[in-house]
Amino acid sequence: MKKILFPTDFSEVSKNAFVYALKLAENIDAEIITLHVYELPVVNNTDGFPSYLVEIYDVVELSQFESYKGQIPLLRDIAEANNLGHIKLSHELLMGDLVGNIKEISKKEQIDYIVLGTKGASGLKETFLGSTASDVLSNTDAIVLAIPEKSHYSQIKNIAFTSRFREKDRAALLKLLKLANGFAAKVHCLYVKTPSSDLKEVVLADWQLLFKNENVDFHIVENENVEETILHFTETENIDLLAMLHYKRSFLEGLFHFSLTKKIVHHVQIPILALHEN
Repeated sequence: MKKILFPTDFSEVSKNAFVYALKLAENIDAEIITLHVYELPVVNNTDGFPSYLVEIYDVVELSQFESYKGQIPLLRDIAEANNLGHIKLSHELLMGDLVGNIKEISKKEQIDYIVLGTKGASGLKETFLGSTASDVLSNTDAIVLAIPEKSHYSQIKNIAFTSRFREKDRAALLKLLKLANGFAAKVHCLYVKTPSSDLKEVVLADWQLLFKNENVDFHIVENENVEETILHFTETENIDLLAMLHYKRSFLEGLFHFSLTKKIVHHVQIPILALHEN
């Protein structure tokens, strides 16, 4: 059985993303491991470690445990409300660094997907985007699904996949098609042709032949503004999920000449799927 890691702070953003985690689990036959991470208060002290700090830390840990224990039934309620009470759930409450714990659990449990709730302007933005998300992506083998704050689950019918029609993209598309088939969704493979593009017609023909029996359409759009084109495409094609290939150089960079996904995630309200290169 596949495994999904779902880090949560029990905010409304996280609860909204949990529905996506549940739906994903149902479609790929996976279990979900929820993760809540807390940190002990930092105390500047030059006179050693006073005994009262032990009591403070004990109180903090007990408070976190009680709060966490109270939130678990709420997650089960969300599952039941979406007719997904049969999804297997387990829970982890850990102290320390969020990213470090995500890495450790991902490796120990051989996590297949990490589902993250994201905010656009503050709060989880710094936690789940930028360098932190880059660190998670670069140090785990899991596929990462980022759910924007205002993205409420609806049936996934159309998935956009940005591509440069290279071997790495082909392997990623094959992986994505397995996911799409679980949702009975169509994949729209998008190539934005700029003045500096080097796509050859024979390459495109080869891809079309290779995937002729799959539920995938190929779109070549000429425009020098890549970001604007992708945003427009997600709107005109009623895209429910935007998939991009994560290159190891940095967080979803390398697909184009700038940090496309980090800019897009602030504007679109559809989930973004980060696939790893092989």
